[in-house]
Amino acid sequence: MSGHAREPRRQPRAGIRTARLARALGEELAEPLGMDVRHLDLADLPNPLEPGAATALHPALSALMASRVAIVASPTYKGSYTGLLKAFLDLLAPDALRGVVAVPVHTLGSAAHTLAADMHLRPLLIELGASTPTRAVTVLEAELASPPAAAATWARRLLPVLSVRRVLPVLPVGSKPAPVGAT
Repeated sequence: MSGHAREPRRQPRAGIRTARLARALGEELAEPLGMDVRHLDLADLPNPLEPGAATALHPALSALMASRVAIVASPTYKGSYTGLLKAFLDLLAPDALRGVVAVPVHTLGSAAHTLAADMHLRPLLIELGASTPTRAVTVLEAELASPPAAAATWARRLLPVLSVRRVLPVLPVGSKPAPVGAT
């Protein structure tokens, strides 16, 4: 025994600033991209580590897989994304997010973690088959006093890239684009 007290496990809380930022970013992007927004907060869903979680989480996993654009957000936890997000995404099959454009989002307590989303969350989303055409959204806690303002700033940066992705969709592997002018 080391004599050190074990850090208590923090329970996820619904409606935290990271979730509010993700919701606001989705709302900022929805109209210009012509999309509907569906918000999934993992704190409101069954624990992905519990027995039978895959069945209980099937509707949420299906919604994520059916998305055209998915904003995948996490507070930075020990220099990376949370274990809750990892456990949820681990329920997906390889390439389950093929055809989904994903935007990794991290909220940061320190600017020292600015690259965490690009170094950790982005590769996970790519491993699951998602396309991540933009740099990760990283927002410091100080900027989270107004999640809508932070979301509007980032939406202006993301829209040019995401709009092009909407006009030029990702083709399935092995397919060939139609000739220009073909109907």
